[in-house]
Amino acid sequence: MRPFGVLFGRTFGEVALLYMVIEHFKDGQATPIYARFREQGRLAPDGLRYVSSWVDVSLRRCYQVMECDDAALLSAWVARWHDLVTFEIVTVITSTEAARIMNPPDA
Repeated sequence: MRPFGVLFGRTFGEVALLYMVIEHFKDGQATPIYARFREQGRLAPDGLRYVSSWVDVSLRRCYQVMECDDAALLSAWVARWHDLVTFEIVTVITSTEAARIMNPPDA
């Protein structure tokens, strides 16, 4: 686990980080992505955990949440798919965690 970090001057414990991964399918083509997934699986290194995902109705983008405590694992996974996908990755927290940060018990 890594320290979550500092927000508004406060430090918030240690957590595995969540990442919202927006996959943009190159040339808008889902077929080669699903073919690789069917043949080889997610190709995630040990320690990178798939949480959930959603695909837009045009089958051109996938929104997926991944979790890990070492960003190098996320980079290794991206490298395995970069020929078919461009990635936008945002570190996120749950809305429950955001509410806890914004309304700490000692406030």
